[in-house]
Amino acid sequence: MHLRNLIEQSAALSKKEISSVELTQHYIKRIQKNDKLLNSFITVLEEESINKAKEADKKISKGQKSSLLGLPLAHKDIFCMSGTRTSCGSKMLEHFIAPYDATVVSKLESAGMVTLGKTNMDEFAMGSSNETSYYKAVLNPWNKKMIPGGSSGGSAAAVAARLIPVATGTDTGGSIRQPAALCGITGIKPTYGRVSRYGMIAFASSLDQGGVLGASAADCALILEAMAGFDIKDSTSIDKAVPSYINSIDKSPKGLSIGLPKEYFTADLDNAIADQIENAIDILKSLGCKFKDISLPNTHLAVPAYYVIAPAECSSNLARYDGVRFGHRCKNPNDINDLYMRSRAEGFGAEVKRRIMIGTYVLSAGYYDAYYLKAQKIRRLVSEDYKQAFQDVDLILGPTSPSTAFNLKEKVDDPVSMYLSDIYTIPANLAGLPAISIPVGKANNMPVGMQLVSGYFQEEKLLNAAHQYQLQTNWHTLVPEGFE
Repeated sequence: MHLRNLIEQSAALSKKEISSVELTQHYIKRIQKNDKLLNSFITVLEEESINKAKEADKKISKGQKSSLLGLPLAHKDIFCMSGTRTSCGSKMLEHFIAPYDATVVSKLESAGMVTLGKTNMDEFAMGSSNETSYYKAVLNPWNKKMIPGGSSGGSAAAVAARLIPVATGTDTGGSIRQPAALCGITGIKPTYGRVSRYGMIAFASSLDQGGVLGASAADCALILEAMAGFDIKDSTSIDKAVPSYINSIDKSPKGLSIGLPKEYFTADLDNAIADQIENAIDILKSLGCKFKDISLPNTHLAVPAYYVIAPAECSSNLARYDGVRFGHRCKNPNDINDLYMRSRAEGFGAEVKRRIMIGTYVLSAGYYDAYYLKAQKIRRLVSEDYKQAFQDVDLILGPTSPSTAFNLKEKVDDPVSMYLSDIYTIPANLAGLPAISIPVGKANNMPVGMQLVSGYFQEEKLLNAAHQYQLQTNWHTLVPEGFE
């Protein structure tokens, strides 16, 4: 059953070929058997999920119809879930029990989905390898000596190993798309404001966006349609109607104009990855897509701008973790200053501390104009590049990551090299654009991902092109050895 897609699983539930309880138990057993090899889950909700599945079966038996009713999923441990530990991969929130549901959680629960657990992640979503988690690194199911990408590495690894059919994730600078690429699955980051951030623990508020990781574009379309929409509880949520993503994927992509940025196809890109991207381009050409060379001239400025803006917002958002109201609190503080200093020193890991310090510095008196303000100006230039490009093309295509998955601990002591892992994904976050990563082959015996970016609120174009490509290939159906 775990080799079937969500639509097939939904049909099986409707026809009563399998019950939601049986499906849930099937995945729980897979998690119990296999996750000790991957460490992709922080919390498994065995009893709670069985109870939810029983409720779904009662609704199905009464004739209630819903495409998601009774289907299992997992949430990245950055989404608050009432009565459940929400740790954000940090010691700081190791014992925090969320008192309410994030909007994403409540929407998918209202659709009848069954939450099996909370997935591992880089601490406070800060990382590109899932090695900064307080709960130890997640391993890539294709090669357990390698990283799965981050920060949504737990969700990516769990989906790739088919421990769960789909999972939520968040993307601040590539944290859905990059792990999706490195684990050989599909991951979509929608337009900023398309999915509510209410109840999603903040890293960088002007960049964070919730999304989906699944085996295929069709699975992602089904989930995103249920997640998306206006939320009065989120001031950055956009009041715009959500189209039927699942109904749009079957359209012919013939006539779609796709741009190839010259900045993405340089000597810095692994030749083996470039070859797989070229093969994918040939397939899209055979489907009637048209290609055009374009330029995004400020691409090289995106990474330095991001690593000023994101830490600045992080230093502000994480100031609330002071050991007073919630989160880790040091033992026997001498005074209020000792309470603040030791609680934060003990609760945060090295990467989080690094970004807080950078962010505090660039926001400090005398440096705000030199760093933060300049980074925001660069952000506008990056956005203008896209605006200009989308006057000529419908989509922009390129690699998701400059390399395939790298070895564990290979870059932990080289943060700059780690940051460059997101060189192709960060620009879309700075501009707030939707983007998707799909598997297009293998290089160095590891999965290769290809990224598509579209204009604002044009997720259906991304999902359509991705789905039509996947109808011609089987890369998205492959399962790592040992997890079949």
